[in-house]
Amino acid sequence: MTHIQSTVTDVSKFGRVGVLYGGTSSEREISLLSGQAIYAALKNLGINAVAIDAQDDVLQQLIQHELDYVFIALHGPGGEDGTVQGALEYLQLPYTGSGVLASALAMDKQRCKQLWKGIGLPTCDFIILNEDTDWKAALVDLGGNAMVKPACEGSSIGMRPVENADQLKSAWLHAASFDSVVIAEPLLEGEEYTVAVLGNNALPSIRIRSEEIFYDYKAKYFSDETSYFCPSGLSEAREEEIRQLSLDAFNSLGCIGWGRVDLMVDRQGNFQLLEVNTVPGMTSHSLVPMAAIASDIEFDQLVLQILQEALR
Repeated sequence: MTHIQSTVTDVSKFGRVGVLYGGTSSEREISLLSGQAIYAALKNLGINAVAIDAQDDVLQQLIQHELDYVFIALHGPGGEDGTVQGALEYLQLPYTGSGVLASALAMDKQRCKQLWKGIGLPTCDFIILNEDTDWKAALVDLGGNAMVKPACEGSSIGMRPVENADQLKSAWLHAASFDSVVIAEPLLEGEEYTVAVLGNNALPSIRIRSEEIFYDYKAKYFSDETSYFCPSGLSEAREEEIRQLSLDAFNSLGCIGWGRVDLMVDRQGNFQLLEVNTVPGMTSHSLVPMAAIASDIEFDQLVLQILQEALR
């Protein structure tokens, strides 16, 4: 079990902390919940915090509130893709989580997978779909069943599993309504896992079992039928394997502070990397707090440790 102890007890060192949440992405609903939970934790810790809904006037608000640190609780495009990180760099405001480049790479599934393949980390082959795609031939190349994804969305938004050419084209049209770049990869039907990263440590893995067709937006945030197992039931050797692979994937993108790595098992029993989330959810159904509890880290302490990473 991983135990991570706090090193900062004087919360006045943080000064005034702004919690950026809400925003305008398709994940706004979840970001509002995450931000509210983080804001409440900061207040419980005695930290001078202000909640800022990141609308069109976010830059003016950042300046007006005279902040010392920013806790980013924005999910999806505009908050998790390097955009707001770049604005904070310009304003010289320290913030939680990964920087501009790492955030952009993690958000872009196409380039993230290309990087992992280039350095030999395990992730499924994929193809890019467009209006000129030969749908039947593409499905054959993908093994007959596939998962279609917008390249730059999170929370499974826009994703669909497919098993025939007509479904593949329909899923592409659906995903293209969220992002101009759409990828498809062979459908993985093995166990799904997630590993939270806090500082330089990987927390215990979580195994996910969804009653939905796949672990989609509803299953992630609102379903009481989704089951989570932590400890995940892996052997000690397999647990070490998945945690080291997750750290390798996280570090390969230049990610820092905190995040979450999602993986699935293929038919051969091998772990395959899906994606890295640089601003994971912090809601009642969220997985990073669940992994933290397994490491004896309560929610308020988790929030404090994420903020402490920004001191670095």
